[in-house]
Order: sequence, then structure tokens, then C-alpha cells
Amino acid sequence: MSELLTKLGVDWKLLIAQIINFLVLLFVLYKFAYGPIVAMLEKRQKKIEKGLADAEEAKKKLEESEKREKEILAKARTEAREILEAARIQSEKMKTDLAEDAKIHAEKIVESAKAEIEQEKQKTISDIKSEIGGLVVAAAEKVVGEKMNDKKDKEIINHILNTD
Repeated sequence: MSELLTKLGVDWKLLIAQIINFLVLLFVLYKFAYGPIVAMLEKRQKKIEKGLADAEEAKKKLEESEKREKEILAKARTEAREILEAARIQSEKMKTDLAEDAKIHAEKIVESAKAEIEQEKQKTISDIKSEIGGLVVAAAEKVVGEKMNDKKDKEIINHILNTD
């Protein structure tokens, strides 16, 4: 083999030295350049993967928060409708109660007025009967021509009043 190399014009000692130099250079590059570059690339790849995972997690959290927001808004709308319905029912009830109270109050006023009218009527009838009794006594005195005593006056008045 050394003859073949010499015929080709290659010095075998130089070739071995170059192979050793190449191997030393390869070892140095592997130890000091390739290792740190690979470590840096792996670190960068992990950082990118972490960034993608964080972005995916943030997207999920955003979707969850949007979903919760929609649920909260729907719940708030439902509660608002319920509150408005309750207020409407309460106002209708108050309106009905007020109308009923006004009706009862009006009926009380009418009853009170009727009672007062009846009382006035009874008083007027009593006054009229008293007046009529006095007139009957006066007329009877004129007719009979004599003064009657109190006992006889009362008897005549009662008799006249009871015959009506």
C-alpha cells in the first residue's frame, strides 16, 4: 500500500499526520463547539416548546374565561328578568291593594254617611213628633178649652203617636 501511495504522489507520513490532526480537530470541535451548540439548540427547542405550550394554555384559559363571561352575562340577564317580573307583580299587587283599600274606604264613608243620615232622620222624626205632640196638646186645649195636666198630656201624646 505504501507503494501505491508513493506512485500517486502521497506521502504516507503526512497522510497519517493529517488524519491525526483531523481527529484532534474533530475531538476539539465536538468537545467545545458541537456540545454547546447542541445544548443551546436543545435549550432553544425546549424554550419554543414551552412557549407553544404556554400559548396553548393561554388560549384555553381565554376560551374558559369567555365561556364563564357568557355564562355570567346569561345568568345576570336571567336574574334581571326575574327581578323585573317580581317588581311588575309587586306593583300589580300594590295597585290592586290600593284599589281595594280605596273601595273599602269609600264604602266606609258611604256607610258612615248613611248612618249619619239615619241618625239625623231619627232626630228629625223625634223632633217632629215632639212638635206635633205640642201642637196636638195646644189644639186639644183649644178644642177642649181646658188645660190638661202633664199625665193626661203624655197619655194623649203617646196615644196619638202610636196610632200613626
